[in-house]
Amino acid sequence: MTKTRSATKILNKRIGDDLELKRMVAEETVNARVAQEIYDLRTEAGLTQSELAKRVGTTQPVIARLEDADYQGHSLRMLVRIASALGRELDVRFVGSRSRQKRPGMRSLAR
Repeated sequence: MTKTRSATKILNKRIGDDLELKRMVAEETVNARVAQEIYDLRTEAGLTQSELAKRVGTTQPVIARLEDADYQGHSLRMLVRIASALGRELDVRFVGSRSRQKRPGMRSLAR
């Protein structure tokens, strides 16, 4: 039996076929990615949390919460404001999942 250090492989093995647990892990992964993206873009721009907050029209504790991987209250409006303050555009996409089959009658709107 080969040992792995891949957190993803270890987590997937422990989750197994538990659909509720898979959903929860997927949700937490999205929260962590959003938080990391905000942090990365802010630091890349050379801004402190307070400076970004001022540009966005909010407070530093709000930015700190948004950069916390455990935070679950990301609003689309706030993400748009942050993107704008950083000279970026927000791109929200729905992507397929390997574990889900495309439902009959569904088609992509992307061309």
